[in-house]
Amino acid sequence: MEGLMIGVSGVRGVVGETFTPELASRFASAFSNFVGRRKVVVGRDSRPSGEMLKYAVISGLVAGGSNVVDVDICATPTIQLAVEELEAGGGIAVTASHNPEEWNALKFISSAGTFLNDAQGRELLKLYKRGRIEYAGHRELGQVSRDGDAGSRHVSRILKLDLVDPEKIAGGRYRVALDCCNGAGCAAGRELLEALGCETVEVGCEPTGVFSRGPEPVAENLSALRARVREDKADAGFAFDPDADRMSLVCERGEALGEERTVCLSSAFVLSKRKGPVCANVSTTAALEDIARSAGSKLYRSKVGEAHVVEKMKKTGCVVGGEGNGGVILPSLHYGRDGLLAVALTLQFMAESGLPLSELNERFPRYAMVKSRVGVEGIDARTMKEIMLRRFGDGTISYVDGVRVSWPGKWVHVRKSRTEPVVRVIVESSSPDDAASLAEEVSSLLWGVRS
Repeated sequence: MEGLMIGVSGVRGVVGETFTPELASRFASAFSNFVGRRKVVVGRDSRPSGEMLKYAVISGLVAGGSNVVDVDICATPTIQLAVEELEAGGGIAVTASHNPEEWNALKFISSAGTFLNDAQGRELLKLYKRGRIEYAGHRELGQVSRDGDAGSRHVSRILKLDLVDPEKIAGGRYRVALDCCNGAGCAAGRELLEALGCETVEVGCEPTGVFSRGPEPVAENLSALRARVREDKADAGFAFDPDADRMSLVCERGEALGEERTVCLSSAFVLSKRKGPVCANVSTTAALEDIARSAGSKLYRSKVGEAHVVEKMKKTGCVVGGEGNGGVILPSLHYGRDGLLAVALTLQFMAESGLPLSELNERFPRYAMVKSRVGVEGIDARTMKEIMLRRFGDGTISYVDGVRVSWPGKWVHVRKSRTEPVVRVIVESSSPDDAASLAEEVSSLLWGVRS
């Protein structure tokens, strides 16, 4: 069905068209069966459809026999941490993350506080699709309780990390511009910056769910934040996506550094304190490879998606990792992308180095990256492979996730998105012109299949 995406990573669609309360409730009841009717934490981002869908989810869980802890509007990593802290059987985050405002989604969280892996996702999907959900009798229905402190506990855990010294950061007397996109990170973002002694300039910090800009924290969406950094002479600008698991940087000059730099700077800081490998997905910048190599560490690559990165990190014992979309994962806090964590690590790096963010950023290698997307009509996995092999057979080819072709100094990655009905094309090169021309060529080849 167009506008509805159901897969092992969750379910998402356009509210009022393909994504309905009935769908959400049925999935929630299936999830209650999946976790054996154990307690489930439910939270949401701030978009207007969130409250309606949250209650549909709660209804489905209660009907399935699960007790529910409602943490309401909060960041996705906050929900994940609450699952751990409350020893719940799982969690459901009602959020479409970077999708437009009219979309919403359910993200399913395991008892470990991490998103379901592929095997778990397939098991849940099987329960849902077979249409034989087991509902509880009238005396076995679940109960609902509310927890308004999950965000504060999340902030407290960040402040207690041995990598974070609140007094050191406070000594920098930083003025910080915070852009929450009117999403779920508003309250916790303010609380964290206040605890770190920062003066906060707010941009889109009311959790109305009416997004103040494009929901992805990419450079082209950050014009308002860049302007406020310049006008208010801020030391840094931090931009969240609507569920605050991703963060993007703006330096004191008002320049957007790009979401890829978040995991680069955070990883470089962590590797200066701890020895061990790093993990990122196959679409993340090659600059992270350079950073890992300089620190005497190894970089592992995984499929795109938080669950895949986490699984790889656990297997290889990584000390830090994440994705180039602005997501940072620190195992000593939690196995999940965390925008609030990325803010704290960046400020700590600035405080310890004594450098402004622009100079800190210039310490590390940088490549030109171009990201584009093509409609999926007429394009399947086999077609993508055939196109890429036929045109780019001279490169080193990987099929870890879609098709990735690399050459010295550049690479291109093509894959079907799991969150939008598009094929993503990502190209990186040491030459901006080369990156642009290669991205255009690959996109044209894929568009040609559709015509």
